[in-house]
Amino acid sequence: MAQDSTTILTMTGISKAFPGVQALSDVDFALRQGEIHALMGENGAGKSTLIKVLTGVERPDTGVIMLDGREIQAKSPLQAQAQGISTVYQEINLCPNLSVAENILLGREPRRLGGIDWHALNKRAAEILRRLEVEIDVSQSVGMYPVAIQQMVAISRALDVSAKALILDEPTSSLSAHETDKLFAVMEKLKSEGLGIIFVTHFLDQVYRVTDRITVLRNGKLVGTYPTAELSRVELVAHMIGRELSDLEAVGRYKTRVVEHDHAARVVEARDFGRIGGMKPFDLDLYAGEVVGMAGLLGSGRTETANLLFGVDQPDSGNLTVEGKKVTHHAPLQSIHMGMGYCPEDRKADGIVGDLTVRENIILALQASQGWFQYINPAKQYAIADKYIELLDISTPTADQLIKNLSGGNQQKVILARWLATEPEILILDEPTRGIDVGVKAEIQKLVLTLAQEGKTCVFISSELDEVLRTSHRVLVLRDQEIVAELGMDDLNEQTIMQIIAGDTHDEPL
Repeated sequence: MAQDSTTILTMTGISKAFPGVQALSDVDFALRQGEIHALMGENGAGKSTLIKVLTGVERPDTGVIMLDGREIQAKSPLQAQAQGISTVYQEINLCPNLSVAENILLGREPRRLGGIDWHALNKRAAEILRRLEVEIDVSQSVGMYPVAIQQMVAISRALDVSAKALILDEPTSSLSAHETDKLFAVMEKLKSEGLGIIFVTHFLDQVYRVTDRITVLRNGKLVGTYPTAELSRVELVAHMIGRELSDLEAVGRYKTRVVEHDHAARVVEARDFGRIGGMKPFDLDLYAGEVVGMAGLLGSGRTETANLLFGVDQPDSGNLTVEGKKVTHHAPLQSIHMGMGYCPEDRKADGIVGDLTVRENIILALQASQGWFQYINPAKQYAIADKYIELLDISTPTADQLIKNLSGGNQQKVILARWLATEPEILILDEPTRGIDVGVKAEIQKLVLTLAQEGKTCVFISSELDEVLRTSHRVLVLRDQEIVAELGMDDLNEQTIMQIIAGDTHDEPL
């Protein structure tokens, strides 16, 4: 790939496949000396896999990595660090019971008379931190300090191994605005010293504030690398979201116009509802017979909102009313009793139970709602499972097939069947069509609209803007963990939503 004399790191033709998934396909990436380079993309774009390949966590199937003009093949993060590539992860991996100095120089402690030279250790650690303009007592346990200081300790440890490239993976996710400002000042200082920084984040404002270039990945492929100053926010959002090159317009005929909202049909009312570090307080009304879409980038607060509504996470403020009844001690089981269902974003981690059968997965929520002392007899279980296998056209040899042996699309249908079996009045769907083929996508979208016609309330979350538009009667637009706009059916169009997501209403390069 093309490079200039300041390029310190290149990744060329990187591909990586896992069983059933092509995580990276012929991706190129280049980092220059003294630049902050943003790596952007939605969930499943390939960012994490690219970082894992670079740091030796994963071995690429094909491709070459060059650092300072020589090929490297790191087989572990420790080896990558020794070669000059250091990483500070979102979840700071420090030892809270050890001192600041011990954490910075762990494994590299100065020795004297067969033991650790504590004076030299503390002096060296203080000098390293001073490079970042941090003055603290390095002999104190690192767990005593706030997250922002721990972040600086982790960066100091990364720098002390002669790093040429520093990877910061979502470093501001747990920081306040003031702490973020201090981190950015440190990043600018390191940049001025010639360090190359790869900045992984989902905050657009931060990308445009500190980065020099942006590389965008989508579906494991390189979309492009752009100078930050020449790429508008709306163009960046468009690159990240992409376009589905398929004809799903037939779904549109299932969407009928929702009449003026009748307050008697309001099934959910949230007021000043929020969670610190998750979602800023919001007001929300959901009505019977409508699909409410949620649009926004990764980290915008879509899943956090769903988790609050269903009781996965507890709010710090506000109140929630469902079917006219104020909710107290909100929890998923209580939500099920109130007629709510929730298909989570990560079906493998939070949805399916892989070692249970299709039948057992389908009746799971219904059994939980009835209580384990009111056991659903096997004949009824099979009747329920067979009903939804036929209704949703789930491709499985029998209801007793282990769900882990089904395709992703069929697993998704089983999770939908699980909640449909509870006959919910409110159904929250978080990325219900991710990673499944176009035909199944269309089926699920039509099912959602059919449920709305039957008077159900559906919340539909998707990173694919076109399917949000296709299935929703109303769209909430989220940015930086806040609902920033609500659009009715007459105002739904792609360009408007992308501009709101980007926080740029003029489509001008910044």
